[in-house]
Amino acid sequence: VQVVESGGGLVQAGGSLRLSCAASGLIFGDWTIGWFRQAPGKEREVVSCISNVDGRTYVPESVKGRFTISNDHAKSAVYLQMDNLKIEDTAVYYCAAARVWGRRCTKSYFGFWGQGTQVTVSP
Repeated sequence: VQVVESGGGLVQAGGSLRLSCAASGLIFGDWTIGWFRQAPGKEREVVSCISNVDGRTYVPESVKGRFTISNDHAKSAVYLQMDNLKIEDTAVYYCAAARVWGRRCTKSYFGFWGQGTQVTVSP
């Protein structure tokens, strides 16, 4: 199983970015894909996840209304649309795959991780 992130970069506050996660080596429709982020000196936290089985999603309050997760079964891809970005959104963003849906997409459920993509939001 492999997941590869792309789409990070530098954006001004208030701007938008779309991250992509390409999954391979798995039956896409059987898995949950999550997006996490880790800022320097902070723990890795979930920002969104989606079940490819039934389409249910989880978005924490910290990003609700600004981040939207979606998937494309034909491309075995999951996307994270990030709007109205804030300086505090600056972090390395990781895509991860889990075989089951876990409550609030706790990271312990996710066994396969990408290398991460840097998102930097400037003033």
